[in-house]
Amino acid sequence: MARKNNIGRRPTGTPRGGRPTGDEQVRVQEDDTLVDIVEVRDQGLDFFERNRKPIIIAVVALIAIVAGALLYHTFIQRPAERNAAEQMQQAQYQFEQDSFSLALTNPGQGYPGFLDIADQYSSTKAGNLANYYVAVSYLNLGQYEAALDYLQDFDAEGELLPAMKMGVMGDLQSELGDFDAAISSYREAVDESGKNFLTGGYYLNKLGLLLREQGRNEEALAAFRRLKAEFGNSTEAAQADKYIAALEG
Repeated sequence: MARKNNIGRRPTGTPRGGRPTGDEQVRVQEDDTLVDIVEVRDQGLDFFERNRKPIIIAVVALIAIVAGALLYHTFIQRPAERNAAEQMQQAQYQFEQDSFSLALTNPGQGYPGFLDIADQYSSTKAGNLANYYVAVSYLNLGQYEAALDYLQDFDAEGELLPAMKMGVMGDLQSELGDFDAAISSYREAVDESGKNFLTGGYYLNKLGLLLREQGRNEEALAAFRRLKAEFGNSTEAAQADKYIAALEG
């Protein structure tokens, strides 16, 4: 039997001529997608191979940084925080007794004063707080410039400390004769107090008194009226009516 000529015949398994069927379109799309995925994978592997050394160095460096930070926090920072807080207790005791000189340099029983704590534990929260204690101590000792230097180094955070910092700032500026700056600081202290009637009432009263002393009676009257209206639970609010009556008259 003569063998049929296969020239020009479609190879077995290949699609017929004309438009591909739906299943054939899906297979073509899947093949194209597979090719794209393989190309992306190969490109990624090629990039890694060409940059293996710097990538490994970067990863190792990142691990070292994270591990170092963890070790520093666990074995250095945390013990330092605890030690600083313990060391400061005696100085705090002297501060509460109004023994400001002792609190600064020699609180007793072999403990350091606030000056040494602020210097030796500057990276801790206790060391930062020591700056505030130093500032207030110097304020009470009449060393206003030194107090101002330490107050500026104090990083106030939380709900009460920002208001307290600005209040002490106002006290120092007032003692130094910079009354406009002091008024601004007292205003900021009141703003930082929010609804806290303890600090808000205390510094609003100081603001009103300073405004009155400076002859800014309308502003002083507004301050005392606000003191009575917004911080009526404060101790200072009890005196507000007296000042309001005097300023209105």
